[in-house]
Amino acid sequence: METIKTSQPVISVQNLDHYFGSGQLRKQVLFNINLEINVGEIVIMTGPSGSGKTTLLTLVGGLRSAQTGSLRILGKELCGANNQQLTQARRNHGYIFQAHNLHGSLTALQNVRMGLEIQPHISPQEMLSRSQAALEAVGLGNRLNYYPDNLSGGQKQRVAIARALVSQPKIVLADEPTAALDKQSGRDVVELMQKLAKEQGCTILLVTHDNRILDIADRIVYMEDGHLVRDGVSLSIVNSQ
Repeated sequence: METIKTSQPVISVQNLDHYFGSGQLRKQVLFNINLEINVGEIVIMTGPSGSGKTTLLTLVGGLRSAQTGSLRILGKELCGANNQQLTQARRNHGYIFQAHNLHGSLTALQNVRMGLEIQPHISPQEMLSRSQAALEAVGLGNRLNYYPDNLSGGQKQRVAIARALVSQPKIVLADEPTAALDKQSGRDVVELMQKLAKEQGCTILLVTHDNRILDIADRIVYMEDGHLVRDGVSLSIVNSQ
């Protein structure tokens, strides 16, 4: 993986617009987004449903190409990027989704190993040992060979965290990672993300509606109707929404 100067933002978004559809059905969904996130920051993005949070997250994650403005991730411009450039960018990221997206036909260990498949030059033995270590780090060392159907919701999300972090990514992107969990499981999951990310020195951008976890953030950004309306908003303001 490429190195990046610590003085340079890991994520730099400038004057970013985004549209869905074409012709008469073309609709603008992001408007003039400006956001910088530095090395090691945990930033929570919150706001109403449909405000553009997930769209922005997918652009940052290289899951779709940015259209206008500037989107620099680890110093690389992704606005107008082709599929090869997006694939390269994704190798620096770990993803955690609300639905955990585990493969039901694979064990916990095999699911985590998938997080290393796109990484070049890793031997099968190293993949195995790193995957096992990642599951041990999330407290599932005794569940290596369990299938998702035999795991609780919180345990499935822990497997998803292990899969996201096994490649030691520079950026972790999380979309509503606690939405399907009860209060205690949700708290455990985000504290685990926070601990492991800090140990690995990576940056977290987390989308959530869950006001119970806002306190883990170094900074909170608030989106509404496709606009980034506040950056660095205080917890008291968000909790009053």
